[in-house]
Amino acid sequence: MKILTVNAGSSSLKFNMIELPEKKELISGNFEKIGLSGGIYSIKINGSKIKKEADMRDHKDAIELLIKELFDNKIIESLDEIDGIGHRLVHGGDKYASSVLIDDDVIHTVGELSSLAPLHNPANILGVEAFREALPNVPMVGVFDTAFHQTMGEEQYLYSVPLSWYRDYQIRKYGFHGTSHKFIMKTMQEKLGKENINLISCHIGSGASICAIKDGKSFDTTMGFTPNAGLIMGTRSGDIDYSVIPYYMEKTGESIKEVDTILNKKSGLLGLSGKFSDHRDIEEAMANKDHDAILANNMYVNRIVDYIAKYYVELEGNVDAVVFTAGLGENAREFREEIINKLNCLGIQIDKDKNSKIASYLDTQEGIISSDDSRVPAYVIPTNEELMIALDTYDLIK
Repeated sequence: MKILTVNAGSSSLKFNMIELPEKKELISGNFEKIGLSGGIYSIKINGSKIKKEADMRDHKDAIELLIKELFDNKIIESLDEIDGIGHRLVHGGDKYASSVLIDDDVIHTVGELSSLAPLHNPANILGVEAFREALPNVPMVGVFDTAFHQTMGEEQYLYSVPLSWYRDYQIRKYGFHGTSHKFIMKTMQEKLGKENINLISCHIGSGASICAIKDGKSFDTTMGFTPNAGLIMGTRSGDIDYSVIPYYMEKTGESIKEVDTILNKKSGLLGLSGKFSDHRDIEEAMANKDHDAILANNMYVNRIVDYIAKYYVELEGNVDAVVFTAGLGENAREFREEIINKLNCLGIQIDKDKNSKIASYLDTQEGIISSDDSRVPAYVIPTNEELMIALDTYDLIK
């Protein structure tokens, strides 16, 4: 089967076409500035990347170009060869605990949940509607970023605020990066030959979250009502004392919208270092003894260690593996070493030689980075959210 995966934003559209069950990526691409001037898109095929300029009035224009590229690059000879389309949908609230075939009811429900993800759900629906019009006979599946975490219990997902906040306004922890954590869980089940697996999955990138997985299900996670909770990230603050917000507003006269922008786009590594949201830049500045970069790095390491230790206790020490994934988790070797060295008291030990040989730009991209005598093995596993979306789509339509 040839499965198309789609991630639609308000002015963008990312796609992959994957052949299953072979798990072979045939083509991928990204359309940018849809509905704006200076539209561009890029196509990646057979290791080569091609960039093109194209004015796109809306997502329908982008889809027409996408389909043209599929034909021009001989990925398909007929639209009938597109067996299914998997759409990344950001927020399913507590309505969806798994991926679903998209119908009118699903679109309506996702629309109703837009207040929980106002920047994403409406854009996701735009993409779905445009594809339904262009390819009406192709089955489509919604894969929710929040779905994997719907197995959390009340003790994990509720906040210590009046219960009416949840019952009347759906205020609770939802968690995100669910598609990535699910992919890591599935991969580790295969590697360890074990279904009821306990993991601490660390998705560490520009956005970052950690998930405690118990018996193959999400038990707890760091992100909350929004993706701004939990860990320090590239530009997001992560956990802070809520009283900081009214205090800062009173002192500066800034609005809640301005403060929200600061906490989402000007905080985290960027806010602490004063310059850098990318950890590679932080590392370079650290080599030059930049105090603020060192501070940002150390705080980030400490926050990750805090949550790994917390989840180790929540899982009662019964942990099959700690897994690092996403851009920073897969590539920042010294960063991983710093984290594991702070976990030595839990019996988790690094193997410096193994760790030094694993990164996406090296020959080895995955494997064990812990020592043979480590109480819990630590792994690096590249995530693949597009493949997870394709697999869920494949399973539902086949």
